[in-house]
Amino acid sequence: MAMPTIIDGKQVARSLRKDVRRRARKLAAAGIVPGLAVVLVGDHPASAIYVRIKERMAHKSSIRSQVVRLPATITQAELDAAIVGLNLDPAVHGILVQLPLPDHIDVQHTIAGLDPAKDVDGLHPHNAAALLRRQDGLSPCTPRGILHLLRAYDVPIEGRHAVILGRSVIVGRPLGALLLAANATVTTCHRHTLDSAAHARQADILISAVGIPGLVTSSWVRPGAIVIDVGINRLPNGEIVGDVADSGAANAAMITPVPGGVGPMTVASLLANTVEAAERATKRG
Repeated sequence: MAMPTIIDGKQVARSLRKDVRRRARKLAAAGIVPGLAVVLVGDHPASAIYVRIKERMAHKSSIRSQVVRLPATITQAELDAAIVGLNLDPAVHGILVQLPLPDHIDVQHTIAGLDPAKDVDGLHPHNAAALLRRQDGLSPCTPRGILHLLRAYDVPIEGRHAVILGRSVIVGRPLGALLLAANATVTTCHRHTLDSAAHARQADILISAVGIPGLVTSSWVRPGAIVIDVGINRLPNGEIVGDVADSGAANAAMITPVPGGVGPMTVASLLANTVEAAERATKRG
């Protein structure tokens, strides 16, 4: 069996960031510098790394980035006030609240406090509803990045059967809505699905976003399927692997690597959402 084509997320992300930079510079020429504010609460090590990556990529894409660092002891009211300030700041076009938040902070309440027009993570209830209704809104970054990858590699979506493993509000649910909008037939599997492998074997496009290393083996992948591996799992030896085992990858016609597949597209899509938010703000005046 031929080796699968590797879907190079790094390369596609570079191309997307180049387009973001072009659009950002066009806005800057008109006197509008796209601004991204990342709210970082506490000192979660992984969050700090992710924020540095976003900050660096924003700078390279001609987006002004600021990190609002807040102590882990902050109260809900204090965090709400900080977000209101960013909502009202005309120089800030996109706001991202870095997750996870401390246990005493209500995540849903915090996200709902964002201005939907600045919610570049696409998680505000208004944006979630807009996605389901096929109305204008900002889409979550990872699903948006996955659709961009499929289109960059000319993967047919319309009429194809897409099976999603995982139903999180960050990936699985919004990705299903985006694929439905692209006229795919969508099946979503979750922990209560009786036979996820049987559903997976029917997929033209199989997306795994469950965070279980090696879950998807050869018996899950129909030969010739397109496989998108969203899983990022750290093994005890420090190795980073996805949800798809080597045997499952061998059956695929195309597959995203881990790392270097979906991850770079998530950050690039965040930047694209920020520029899109700035463009919309400019049109609103």
